[in-house]
Amino acid sequence: MNQNNYPKLHNATWPGIVGKGPDSEPVISFDEMLRMTAAAEVDGVKFDGVDLGLFDPHININSTDDEIKQLADKVGGLNLNIGSLVAPIWGGPAMGSKEDRALFVEMVRKACHFGKTLRELGVRPSGIVRIDSASSPVDWEKDPVNNTKLIAETFREACDVAADYGERLAAEGEICWGGMHSWRTMIDTLEAVDRPNIGFQADMSHTTLYLLGYNRPEDRILPENFDWTDREALTEGLKTVTKALRPWTIDFHVAQNDGTVHGTGSHDKTGRHCQATDPNGKLDIVRDAGYWLRDENGELTRAFKHICWDGCMFSNEVMKRQQTWNDILATMIKVRDAHGWNEG
Repeated sequence: MNQNNYPKLHNATWPGIVGKGPDSEPVISFDEMLRMTAAAEVDGVKFDGVDLGLFDPHININSTDDEIKQLADKVGGLNLNIGSLVAPIWGGPAMGSKEDRALFVEMVRKACHFGKTLRELGVRPSGIVRIDSASSPVDWEKDPVNNTKLIAETFREACDVAADYGERLAAEGEICWGGMHSWRTMIDTLEAVDRPNIGFQADMSHTTLYLLGYNRPEDRILPENFDWTDREALTEGLKTVTKALRPWTIDFHVAQNDGTVHGTGSHDKTGRHCQATDPNGKLDIVRDAGYWLRDENGELTRAFKHICWDGCMFSNEVMKRQQTWNDILATMIKVRDAHGWNEG
């Protein structure tokens, strides 16, 4: 049996919220997401931790330090650590008004305080604070140059705040966020921010759609009506995107994608996260994770201490089956066996 113990294996809790709500299915509670994560087990191996979305109804971003300690005790009591955190920045678009952008930065500040407190409590040995532009590609396209400048200015202010807390920010690469909706616009935005504590959060499902140019056709890599059985072309496309974005990558989500866009509830036009065993999945999860976890020479980057599974927008019927999480954990273990390492 492979003895790799890094990267640590985390599950995301926010899929209990994202895509749920009044116009979709009911939210799955934080406690239930924790319970299913903690119960998953494959050949004696369990999840090491969870990544958290710091938003209602799971978690109150305005929690007191005592309440943050209660959260840490609850998660730690299940033998889980806490890793990356999602800042609830959607009330103030990064390319919005002065007031919007101030609200964005304030939400980052609160998330960073949360993160620092969890670190000091000893339950958060690794992880970043995740952000996005909270802006649509349609709005961004109205003035790409100036809107990128605005996003970068907001991100710089957020980075400076994060630095005060010893935190790094990771911009999520997803086609539904303006200025981050293609691999080229993502790089342009990161370069414009020009801060040492910002990086990229790669999600295997979302970044697959970068290849297809959704919301930014001029940046597509694979041809229209791409034949997904052409594995050679898919591999070359993945190599192109990972070569460009890997140097920026400081957080990583393992996921599957069926090659289509999807959205439920208020979360629209994003990568369809498939189950780990979905026969329609277009990715060879273990092999393709290696393009992010290894450099062009095949050497491990060790750029992050944990990896996370993101299963956003699975149906509640699927999410409430324990076997779903066992299958996910089994896939994560295979990724670590193939691309992990051992630390004493």
